[in-house]
Amino acid sequence: MKRVIIYTDGACSGNPGMGGWAAILKYGEHEKILTGSEDETTNNRMEMIAAIEGLKALKAPCEVELYSDSAYLISGFEKGWIYNWKRNGWITAGKDPVKNIDLWQELDRLNKIHSIKWIKVKGHSDNEFNNRCDKLAVDEIKKRKKEAQG
Repeated sequence: MKRVIIYTDGACSGNPGMGGWAAILKYGEHEKILTGSEDETTNNRMEMIAAIEGLKALKAPCEVELYSDSAYLISGFEKGWIYNWKRNGWITAGKDPVKNIDLWQELDRLNKIHSIKWIKVKGHSDNEFNNRCDKLAVDEIKKRKKEAQG
């Protein structure tokens, strides 16, 4: 099984507001950069979409180390939130529907395909790849704002 490292980040201008996301995939000496944006979204959704798009870019099941500065995303798996939500019919411990259920369900599907180690990194710190993802995500917002202004 191939071993791939994925770094992800999402950003939002306003929350909700215009958002951007980025993923950097590393396989050996190879590197692939993915980016995108949305008009009306949240920071959490951008963080999750970055992870989804990074994982969807893999052509076969892989061993993945996925790095994110999103406690929401990483805790969903590392603290077992997603497994409890599924068991409870996608209802939280507070008896509310899970937010971003569409994205959690897609992450759950991808998590079954790949062997993923979910790793939390400190944002805006000394992680070169997280910082690159942050800049790419912010640049996507700037690009989208510029396009919107015509």
